Amino acid sequence: MLGGPVYIAFIRYLISLIGVVLIFSRIGESRFGRKKTILCYGCFCVAVSALACIWYVADRESCVRMVAFSMYLCFSVFAFWMDRDLVCLKFYKLTLVFYLMAIFVIGGVEISVLFFHRNLWADIIARILMIALFVLLINKYVRPSIQGFGRYVEQEADTFSVVSMILCILLGIGYIMNPVLNREMTPHRMYQLLINFLLTGTLQLLVFRFYLHIGKEKEYEREKQLIQMNYRLLERQLELLEESVESGKRIRHDARHHNAVIAEYARRGQQEELLQYLRVYEEEIEQNIPEIICANSAVNNILVAYTRKARNEGIEVTLDVEIGKNLAFPGIDLVAILANAYENAIYACMEVKKHPDGRECFIHLTLKQKKNKIIISCRNTCRMETQLKDGQPKAEFTGGVGVSSIIRTAEKYDGEYDFKNDKGVFVFRLIMNMEAKDDSSDRAL
Repeated sequence: MLGGPVYIAFIRYLISLIGVVLIFSRIGESRFGRKKTILCYGCFCVAVSALACIWYVADRESCVRMVAFSMYLCFSVFAFWMDRDLVCLKFYKLTLVFYLMAIFVIGGVEISVLFFHRNLWADIIARILMIALFVLLINKYVRPSIQGFGRYVEQEADTFSVVSMILCILLGIGYIMNPVLNREMTPHRMYQLLINFLLTGTLQLLVFRFYLHIGKEKEYEREKQLIQMNYRLLERQLELLEESVESGKRIRHDARHHNAVIAEYARRGQQEELLQYLRVYEEEIEQNIPEIICANSAVNNILVAYTRKARNEGIEVTLDVEIGKNLAFPGIDLVAILANAYENAIYACMEVKKHPDGRECFIHLTLKQKKNKIIISCRNTCRMETQLKDGQPKAEFTGGVGVSSIIRTAEKYDGEYDFKNDKGVFVFRLIMNMEAKDDSSDRAL
């Protein structure tokens, strides 16, 4: 600490807090709009800086030792409330900001001592320049990927790893900002500071890269699952197309046969026999009419294809579908959910058939439209030992396809879902809005 009059201390405190707020806002997502966020952070910075100055006047020695930690602790609590991101991401961002604050606070002091004979304004200017540099670097390199990184940490990291990471970073920064080390300038002390900054920064970078790599690997796995799902959808569509081609050939062949029979009856004047033949022919046509499950063609086609597949496997299927012809809902998303749920249900039933225990395999699928909501429920036979992890069925019990796609689509439409194994009956329920949720809310600053 370089000391100085109280107004200089106020300026330094205020600049440090503004710097922390700017850095955090570049990687954060405020729960409020832009104007309210600026007002809240502005009032916070002025109030905390004023309280720090009162402390500086009342007890300068204790203030020098603890003011940086105390101010940052207050900021952490306030920022935790202001930010709307995931909990793990909040903690990581706060440790990252703490590290950068240590750099511009200690760096400003050291620049002033080494090059400007402890000039107070040199410290202030150095802090401002470093803060501006950090904000520019964050905007260019960190901001685009920080949200994805937070989602990966939330999904992949266990609690012990997150706590260990944060403690290591805080201990390293705490050593750097230890006020006892700031009393005397020596080459050994400078070496310690540089090494600690380097090690702590390297730890930050390694953690960021590690979880980003894991997350991207998971994304690739999900993309692979989507490709597999699309492949299976294409298989079902090809089956329908092949059946249509075969049906067309059969109709053309039968038409020639029927025309010949009708012509023969007509030549012989056998009107009663002709009328009887036409009645039988009409009944046969009605029996061969394609199954119509619902008015929506895309949904109908996928349900027909999977229902045929399930029944061919000896699975009893019950459908309760009430859905309109035209939906204010993208057909591809609804088809993807239905295809994944139906595919997984068929897979679960086939697994039960491999280990016969006397149970009948069934699938009960419900799809309904209620005002602006889509409701989907699927109940099917499954193995008794089917397990869930984090509320989701494990890949080995679903064939490894579909669950992540269902969840992503549900979240896209602000939906609620749940999976459970009810004593050998797997239950999947989903309710979601017809319109995708709006993610275009104002970002802070």
